[in-house]
Amino acid sequence: MENSSSSCDLHLPVRSISLPTRIHPTSVKLESALNHLKTWQISCPVIIGAEMLQNGLVGLAEMYNCMEEFINSSTQTQQALLRHGNGQLVEEALDKSVTLIDTCSSARDLLLTMKENVQALQSTLRRRRGSGDYSSIENEIASYIACRKKMKKDISKSLQALKKLEIKNKTTVVDHHQHDLSFTIKVLGESTAITISIFRSLLIFVSMPAKLSGWSLISKLMKTRLSSSSDDHHHHQKMINQVESVDFAVHSLLGSSRSSSTTSSSSNNDKASEVNMTQKMLLGLSVSIEGLETGLDSMFKCLVHNRVSFLNILAN
Repeated sequence: MENSSSSCDLHLPVRSISLPTRIHPTSVKLESALNHLKTWQISCPVIIGAEMLQNGLVGLAEMYNCMEEFINSSTQTQQALLRHGNGQLVEEALDKSVTLIDTCSSARDLLLTMKENVQALQSTLRRRRGSGDYSSIENEIASYIACRKKMKKDISKSLQALKKLEIKNKTTVVDHHQHDLSFTIKVLGESTAITISIFRSLLIFVSMPAKLSGWSLISKLMKTRLSSSSDDHHHHQKMINQVESVDFAVHSLLGSSRSSSTTSSSSNNDKASEVNMTQKMLLGLSVSIEGLETGLDSMFKCLVHNRVSFLNILAN
């Protein structure tokens, strides 16, 4: 996971979109959807959470629906896109759509795998809590951690693909002498940039923390949370996101389990409190993942429909 002090990569330069001289209703809707996302970007905190990401995905899906409506509403726009560079703009849009669809699909798979592992660990801790025996949870926790590490590698590949697309997206030249086409090109570029930004932030959200500096530090952090006031706890939650919080809790639980297997310094009551807190955090994360899955499902459909629209332009 990137350091919590880093930017959430969503603060793109805000530019107003110049609408065509003859304003079409679909142009207005598309402009409104894009400006809504830009407003969302400006309000994005440094540490972005699941709820904020869900809102971003909803806005993104709405923007793509407007984009499809805009492209399909004007034969003149479609013809202009085909004439520009012998269809180069359409080919570029199709090329970009491949990376975005692949990234969206990979993110959905990652979230599904993560949800399954979260629920499996929840089930294990629930059984152990019922019996009061926490002596044999190391294997289950280690399995969860191994899954998270594998996810980090997959996320890294997707982030690299988005970086290449981001560079490619910046090379499109806008011809300001063709006002209608200029608006379309600008919309295509800005919609791709916003999609890259939101997908990147989602991948960073679910990635592994950059540093887990030893069991003692993690354990100390978790014990502080257990004993802190609600205001202090809320402050700690703001410092790291929901996935990081669960990762810290799980690593702390593993460290405590290993410690208690060799010493008697950790009481069963302390372990029960730690397990109880971890369970609550896992439950919250599971609910958040389901919300993000729903958002990605909608986005996947939008991206596919958008690609079909451009394929139809070539076919006609």
